Amino acid sequence: MNTQRLRLFPLNTVLFPGAALHLHVFEPRYKQMISECLDEGEAFGVCLIREGDEAEDPDVDPHEVGTTAEIGDVMPLPFGRFYISTVGKRRFRIARVISREPYLLCEVSYLDEAPSDDPDVVETLNGQVRDEFHEYLRLLVEYSGTRVDVDLPHDPEGASFVVGNALQVAEAIKQRLLEIDDAGGRLRVELDFLRRLLPQLRSLLERKRTSPARERDDPPGGEARSQQERYFGRSFSRN
Repeated sequence: MNTQRLRLFPLNTVLFPGAALHLHVFEPRYKQMISECLDEGEAFGVCLIREGDEAEDPDVDPHEVGTTAEIGDVMPLPFGRFYISTVGKRRFRIARVISREPYLLCEVSYLDEAPSDDPDVVETLNGQVRDEFHEYLRLLVEYSGTRVDVDLPHDPEGASFVVGNALQVAEAIKQRLLEIDDAGGRLRVELDFLRRLLPQLRSLLERKRTSPARERDDPPGGEARSQQERYFGRSFSRN
């Protein structure tokens, strides 16, 4: 297995390939890390934290699968801080932690998409997910009153990552989606999830229309997150 060294930024969020991530970098260790990445023209890795804190925790425990973040726009700030805009690029798996000071440095292997067993089945899934996802966005906009613009790619791999990123679900669920090795597998789980969530969204909207005084503050999906964890717990391997 070929591995490469990668600086790691553990966060309480999942980064999908193609997704944007904006960061305010202010901790000394991460100011140094980003400065080195800029000097050497290299990306860094983003992993969801399994245990520990984002700040001041050298013993933070990240999930093994993450995504590289390619740095785009950089706004230098006083005292060596940065605002940076990044885009997710390649999935990777941590092979081992090399060091934890001044930041996490890991050996990683990059993950390629597994070939689909039946391209026709994947295309059918892609079409079904697109239909359900557009309805999900429509209901979300109606519920929140906030416009949501999502550019959904036509290819199954890109679409599966965009849908996974856009769903308002727990980060643990997004992590499990990120770990699936093929677009067909991700689309299949996303389709199952959307078909379970849409009736709940419609019910929330109906309650909102009939009982405006009891309108919820949390976004659609929040009410059902414990249920979503159970649904996905059956669909995903925890290994």
